[in-house]
Amino acid sequence: MYFRILHDETSGELSYLLADADAREAVLVDPRAQDLPVLQSLLAERDLRLRWVLRTHQHDDLAPQERAALARLGATLVQGQEAGAAVQVAAHGEWLAFGNEVVSVLATPGHTPSCRSFAWRDRVFCGGLLGVDACPHQPYPAQPEALWDSVRQHLFTLPDETLLFVGHTHHAQAVTTVLQERRWNPWFAALSRDEFLTRMAALRTQLPNPEHDLVHH
Repeated sequence: MYFRILHDETSGELSYLLADADAREAVLVDPRAQDLPVLQSLLAERDLRLRWVLRTHQHDDLAPQERAALARLGATLVQGQEAGAAVQVAAHGEWLAFGNEVVSVLATPGHTPSCRSFAWRDRVFCGGLLGVDACPHQPYPAQPEALWDSVRQHLFTLPDETLLFVGHTHHAQAVTTVLQERRWNPWFAALSRDEFLTRMAALRTQLPNPEHDLVHH
């Protein structure tokens, strides 16, 4: 297998490349259009055919050319929201094959209403679920109630040793485990559901323009 992490130090955004090296098929998780030259070089370097582009969430209204640019990678875009014929909507429990490997889809709304997480082997790529205020495009979850349920019912019920790969990070870990997050995550571990929602309401009031900054996707 082949696995690479790309991290943008300015925005904190992370992208992931995973591939079946024998079958030479690959998957990208949360790639960014501005990284296309690097991504294409990584694929060409190992003669990899890109099978899927998986998006845990998207903010295409802020970057309307992003989806069209990613389409130039030549693979099907998979996400939780309909966006034209070139995009495949991923249903909860769906399996996506690449080479002799598979990725399973988890519906995990909250950061945005259509968020998806993607599980592969012992790891889950969970986008903006755990870093509640870390997303540079949306510093407040679109659906706090759904976010709580997604984390507690889908992520925290996985085996303790499951690795969790986030979509954004600033001065924090990019990779953690279910055990670590279940016990020590500052948003989800020590709070009740009501306490969490109270903190989310307070977080939203701290935004310069809450209605403008909250992106519904």
